[in-house]
Amino acid sequence: MKHVVLFAVASLVVAGCATEQKPKTGAAFAPVVAAAPAAPGVPGSRLGKVDSEGYTVIFDGTWDGWRANERSQSWTIVDGAFRANGDRSHNFYYGPLQPFKDFDLKVDVKTEPGSNGGIYIHTKYQDEGWPWGGYETQVNQTHGDWRKSGSVYSVQDVKEVPVKDNEWYTHRVVVKGNNIKVYLNDKLVNDFTEEAGRQPGKDFERKLNSGTFALQSHDPKSVVLYKNIRVKKI
Repeated sequence: MKHVVLFAVASLVVAGCATEQKPKTGAAFAPVVAAAPAAPGVPGSRLGKVDSEGYTVIFDGTWDGWRANERSQSWTIVDGAFRANGDRSHNFYYGPLQPFKDFDLKVDVKTEPGSNGGIYIHTKYQDEGWPWGGYETQVNQTHGDWRKSGSVYSVQDVKEVPVKDNEWYTHRVVVKGNNIKVYLNDKLVNDFTEEAGRQPGKDFERKLNSGTFALQSHDPKSVVLYKNIRVKKI
């Protein structure tokens, strides 16, 4: 009997040590259901908590509140971070805090050399394709695209960045009124104000409105990790 008990305990420990989770599949958003509180220090234990700076944690190592669209196999959760590596796919936040209008968003990011990614703001869920709604703020240190991290993509672009591949850094986006500010490790790298009367584009909206966030898996050669995602409305 003792051997049976020990085997059962060992099985539970092994199951609890898994570091990779696959995304939920399906295009439609499931209803947001409050999960039982997780033990401190385990994935999900900080989800929905407000930190000392007033930011609410919206990703803490579980799929709660997030949904990948096409090619969801491009996404996994590894050691508490979303890992994007594969064909084009976008991972949308659909938790209870959205939609967002004026906000302060922080995401910890790490890129492998030659990688491309992105963080979309004021966007809307769609089943496939590059997100039409809102703006993309670029994630790219050494990919061939000359538009580097901190760019408000194809609107006000950045050519040089103060961060490096293989190192975690904080990508911060602050939207207030008609202004977008992007900070990398607290350094302001982009300050864009929409011109009066700006109209949505045909191929991409590229206009402030309101909406949610989306993370990008760009291509099979790119590896980008996103973690510790937190936001406060302002």
